[in-house]
Amino acid sequence: MKPRILVLYFSQTGQLRHIIDNILQDIKDKVELEYAQIEPVIPYSFPWKAVPFFDAMPETVQHLPIEMKPLPDNIMNGQYDLVIFGWQPWFLNPSLPISSFLQSPSAKVLSGKNVITVIGARNMWLHAQEKVKMYLEKLNAKLVANIALVDTNTNIISTLTVIRWSFTGRKEAKGLLPAAGVQEKDIAAAQRYGTPIYKHLTENRLDTLHHELLMMGSLKLNPGLVLLEQKGIKNFRFWSKYIREKGGPGDPNRVGRVKQFKNLLIVAIFILSPISALSAAIKLQLKKKSLLKDVEYFKGLKYEEGRI
Repeated sequence: MKPRILVLYFSQTGQLRHIIDNILQDIKDKVELEYAQIEPVIPYSFPWKAVPFFDAMPETVQHLPIEMKPLPDNIMNGQYDLVIFGWQPWFLNPSLPISSFLQSPSAKVLSGKNVITVIGARNMWLHAQEKVKMYLEKLNAKLVANIALVDTNTNIISTLTVIRWSFTGRKEAKGLLPAAGVQEKDIAAAQRYGTPIYKHLTENRLDTLHHELLMMGSLKLNPGLVLLEQKGIKNFRFWSKYIREKGGPGDPNRVGRVKQFKNLLIVAIFILSPISALSAAIKLQLKKKSLLKDVEYFKGLKYEEGRI
């Protein structure tokens, strides 16, 4: 009997589905695959408008759930040997549809299951993955591997391309800017992970899968990102509370504060980011031993509350 794999994912642009399809390309005929897309009751528009995009930050950071469509009964009642859980970060947290799903009744489909998380991100995913680990632990799901694909362009370039993609829908390279998102060559290269996944699954060796995938390059982690995320998440938490003092999602009373946040974030990325990177590089040398321990932790699967 073929192993049964459930693919659960949320993706506005289709890139994450593309990543997962490449991971499974070599084994799709050897397993039974079922796909289930995670969907909000009220979908988010894409491309985004600027104010609605930044207005989603407070609820994303505070994990205040939106209403989600329930998964079909056949998915909820299915028996699966493995779940591929595809997600992406928003504002250093799991996207609001993902955190909402993980708090919904449909998340019970993960209970007792072996789970591989697959992340498609610009560059920062550590804090968000910690939150996903937390939810999986509460659901009694077993995280057996994590694969993270990121945009490998510089921070400024990746910011410019993702802004263009998010607000205009244009992903393709144009002028001096490359294509937005995870590079196509890296998505294609993710095909190499399929065979080890199948081998470990059929040989009942999922406990050793993550280590093998790490050796193949499934996660690449710059220690400086630990410091930048630690600083960034504190700012997002402050601004999420500050904005929500003026009301909930879409409240006209909070638009002024949302715009303040947007402007400060742009300044931070394009003006303060190089300074922060330099500061992080200095701190990296001063705290190199402890940061390298942090890197090993974030590469792993164990969840410890308050690590970032």
